[in-house]
Amino acid sequence: MDILGNTSLGLLSSNSTALIQPIMQGFTSLFLLGSITFQTILGLPGASHVRREGHLLKRAVDDFITTEEPIALEQLLCNIGSSGCNAGGASSGIVVASPSTSNPDYFYTWTRDAALVFKAIVDRFANSYDASLQTEIQNYIAAQAKLQGVSNPSGSLSDGTGLAEPKYNVDLSAFTGSWGRPQRDGPALRAIALIGYSKWLVSNGYDSTALSVVWPIIRNDLNYVAQYWNQTGFDLWEEVSGSSFFTVAAQHRSLVEGSALAKSLGQTCTACDAVAPQVLCFLQTFWSSSGGYALANINVNNGRSAKDANVILGSIHSFDPALGCDAATFQPCSDRALSSHKVIVDSFRDIYTINSGLSAGSAVAVGRYPEDTYYNGNPWYLNTLAAAEQLYDALYVWQTQGSITVTSTSLPFFQALSSSAAAGTYDSSSATYTTLYNAVFGYADGFVDIVSQYIASNGSLAEQYDRNNGTPLSARDLTWSYASFLTAAARRAGIVPAGWAGSGSSATSVPSVCSATSQAGSYLSATATSFPASQTAITSNAPTSTFTRPTVTTTSAGSCTTATSVAVTFNEVKTTTFGQTVKIVGNIAALGSWDTSKAVTLSASSYTSSNPLWKVTITLPAGQAIEYKYIVVNTDGSISWEADPNRSYTVPRTCATTSTKTDTWR
Repeated sequence: MDILGNTSLGLLSSNSTALIQPIMQGFTSLFLLGSITFQTILGLPGASHVRREGHLLKRAVDDFITTEEPIALEQLLCNIGSSGCNAGGASSGIVVASPSTSNPDYFYTWTRDAALVFKAIVDRFANSYDASLQTEIQNYIAAQAKLQGVSNPSGSLSDGTGLAEPKYNVDLSAFTGSWGRPQRDGPALRAIALIGYSKWLVSNGYDSTALSVVWPIIRNDLNYVAQYWNQTGFDLWEEVSGSSFFTVAAQHRSLVEGSALAKSLGQTCTACDAVAPQVLCFLQTFWSSSGGYALANINVNNGRSAKDANVILGSIHSFDPALGCDAATFQPCSDRALSSHKVIVDSFRDIYTINSGLSAGSAVAVGRYPEDTYYNGNPWYLNTLAAAEQLYDALYVWQTQGSITVTSTSLPFFQALSSSAAAGTYDSSSATYTTLYNAVFGYADGFVDIVSQYIASNGSLAEQYDRNNGTPLSARDLTWSYASFLTAAARRAGIVPAGWAGSGSSATSVPSVCSATSQAGSYLSATATSFPASQTAITSNAPTSTFTRPTVTTTSAGSCTTATSVAVTFNEVKTTTFGQTVKIVGNIAALGSWDTSKAVTLSASSYTSSNPLWKVTITLPAGQAIEYKYIVVNTDGSISWEADPNRSYTVPRTCATTSTKTDTWR
């Protein structure tokens, strides 16, 4: 079906070294220890789900993320073939949606899920080179080259129709059962993920690899988008056939970013340039000015309100820090996106028992859409995390541009968090900016806190959690859930992905008249799937960015002075035997620069059999990001390292001159 053819003072407080036990279901044992310098959150209208004060909420979220992040990364990788611990039988580079094989059976690979998972991996890799992640990325690319050529119920590669097949068996064979077909977001999302790695290759001088190995796969997907974007298809929940906001937003981004990549490789994508403006034009039709939110699906007649987390997901996956708060592309801090966020989140406030009694300005569990009946219609971990991620994205942009603008469209969003909010633009030096910024930060943390309350006791993330009691439900260890946690945690830390729109304004220029422009493309098998060895990061050629964790330092009279250095106490809980010593070593000189002979020795002066605590205090520059591990030096001089991955920590940049980081040996 053709679409267009038819159509403030005391802001920062000092550190507390008291041990706080977060109030949460089932996860308490993982968080009995730990405190971190915290920032008092101002402007929060009422109690949170566990009636925490703002600073306690932030500290609890800090501790939760510190513990959950390595679990999420490990479990995500476990779901990738062929060596993943939960991916037995899956081909190399294949993302298994979930190890669950019954009630429900998710032991398949979805083009969409895999692309979103690997976009998260690529972003993580581009921010910090990791050879093991690079191997996973290369295996994924090779697997996608093969999948593009697999004929399936949606079609084949010859005319591109087969590229919209939503899922495959994990051995790279076609899934031939009945399903919601076609799903047109997959090619766009896969192109975006592969473009991300190609841009890293180009920035590090490996243009020929990007051109010969990756570009042929991307070109097929871009040609598909340019040819079929104006056709209806199933949405990301695989239930509604029509036009999906999430799909159209991804299609626009892929064409814009694909054209820029083509130029950097000496290629052209004329179809990208011709079609992208019309896709953006069509995207505007999803906005309901009367409702104050973007409609999740149009060109449908299903009786739904079209209030759907589809829109929040579309916004975060279209995030470009350089676009500011652009409304045409529904950037996370745009008035349209913030207004949509409020309407969508509010639609779940009164329908889930676990959300009962929560005030309008507090975070709640977020599902897919209020009319959902799948597994009785429950909140999803990935959607609750997406609600947080959109706000962390917004915080980053506000901090970068040094102001917050409140419009008549976004005013209800801000007034729910601070009743005195009014339309206007507020400079970062103003008290209003500080109040609004911190209110949003606390609100965002609230969504992560919801997840921490209802996560499984071992840190695993399923697809859903029960609307009545929060028990994890449906598919276990959902790979997309883990990816969503990792991206939300990264955004909270101020680590943002590379932009996609480029330096020009054409990516946000909406044509005055929409046209159903599409261009037929040619499709060729991508046959070069081997990557040259030793394509490591070349620092001198790689783009550099400074990532700053969202924070506010007031300059008002009476405010404290931000510390330039912090005495950080590292506590490590590790049972040892007589003669053993625990040390800390890391990537900076103060921690020995990974040289174990220069590792810093921890003291056992507080060690008891019931609390085997080793500790040391090291003075570090405020704001410094570090990686580290603990080691045990045995009586014979041999060294035992704790398990991967490296731990990471950013020294707080606050008024406090002390901080505590508590870890447990792993």
